[in-house]
Amino acid sequence: MLTVVKNTSSSQWNKLKEDIIAVAPSLGIDQIGFASADPFLALKDILLRHRELGRESGFEEPDIDKRVYPELSMDKPQSIIAIAVAYPSKLADPPKSELGAYRGMISRSAWGEDYHRVLKDRLAKLQAYIESRVPDFRSEIMVDTGALSDRAVAERAGIGWAGKNCAVISPEWGSWIYLGEMITNIPFDPDTPITEDCGECTLCIDACPTGALVGPGQLHASSCISFVTQTKGFVEDKFKLKIGNRLYGCDTCQVVCPKNKGKNWTQHPELIPDADLAKPLLKSLLTMSNKEYKDMFGSSASSWRGKKPIQRNAIIGLGHFKDQTAVPLMGKLLQEDPRPEIRATSAWALGRIGGEEVLRMLRQARQSEEHEQVLSDIDKAINQFTDTAVH
Repeated sequence: MLTVVKNTSSSQWNKLKEDIIAVAPSLGIDQIGFASADPFLALKDILLRHRELGRESGFEEPDIDKRVYPELSMDKPQSIIAIAVAYPSKLADPPKSELGAYRGMISRSAWGEDYHRVLKDRLAKLQAYIESRVPDFRSEIMVDTGALSDRAVAERAGIGWAGKNCAVISPEWGSWIYLGEMITNIPFDPDTPITEDCGECTLCIDACPTGALVGPGQLHASSCISFVTQTKGFVEDKFKLKIGNRLYGCDTCQVVCPKNKGKNWTQHPELIPDADLAKPLLKSLLTMSNKEYKDMFGSSASSWRGKKPIQRNAIIGLGHFKDQTAVPLMGKLLQEDPRPEIRATSAWALGRIGGEEVLRMLRQARQSEEHEQVLSDIDKAINQFTDTAVH
C-alpha cells in the first residue's frame, strides 16, 4: 500500500500512474492524462476578457477564481487526472423526415445515456481503484458542471489541443469525446500537452450558422445555436431560421472539422442512441405530457432543461419545414397554450406556412391575446400576408 502522507518515492507514483493508464480501458475510459494542479492563470485572463465582452452563456461557474484555482475545490491538490470517453457521431439507420412526419435533431452530445452520469461512473470506478492502492487518497470528481474548465484541464493533461471550434481535439479520437477530471492529492508527474493544432483551417468558423465563433477558439456563447436551443423563453427572430430543425444543441462546427472525418465511436453501449430519440417526430413532441417527456428523454443529457425549450424548438422546426399538416395543432397552441413563448413561436411558424386558414387563426388569436410579445409576433405573422399580397 502507498500513502500520500509519507515520503513515497516518485518511482512508486510513476508505477501507480502506469498501472492507472493500463487499467483505464477496462474502466470504460478511452484516454487518460495527468496534469499539475497549478492555477490556470492564462485561462483567468481569457475568462475575464470573455466576461468583459459579454460572451458568457450564464451556464458556467460564475466565480472565475473557482475556475482558475483547483485549491478552491479541494484542499492541497497535487495533480489532476483528466479522462475522455468517445461517443458516436453517426446513426446506424437514421429515420428520415417525410411529408407530414418531419423530424428534429438532437445533438450527438445528448445521444444515449446522459454523459454526466456515464463519466461520473467511470471516474468513480477509477477513484475506487486508486483508493485500493492508496488508503489516504483524496479526490474531487468533476464533469461539465464542476468549477474547473474540463477543456483547460484536458488540454494541460495532453488529451488534445484546443480547436478553433472551442472543442478539445484528440489526435486519436477527434472531438467526439466527453471530458471529465479528478483533482487528487497524489503528486503524479504531469503529461506533456499536445502541440498539434488546427493549422490554417477555418472550416468551423466559416460554417458556424450564426457567426458565434468570432475568432479561433473564441465563442460568443449567447449567439451559439447550441446555447439558444437550451434557453427558456422567447427566441429572437434572427435565430429561428438558423435553428432549423435542431431541438437541442448544434454539431456543425464538429461535423465540418477534418480531424473528425471518418471517426465514429460505438464501443460504449450506453452511449449508442435510439434513432427515434436522436431524430424524434416534431408533432409528437407538442402533445407530450411531462411524464411522457420524462419517460422518453429522462435519461438523456437533453432533458436537464425540461420539455419547454424542446417543444418551442419543435415548433420552430415545423415552421422551418412549412409543414401544412401541423397547422391545426399549432393553431390550437396559439389559442390555448398557457406559455407565451409557445404561443409566440406558433404565430411565427404559422406565418411561415401561410394560407387563408392560418390568416384566420392569427386574426382570431389576436382578438383574445394580451401578452405584448405574443401580440407583436402575431402582427408580424399577419403582416407577412400583407407584404406577400403587395409583392
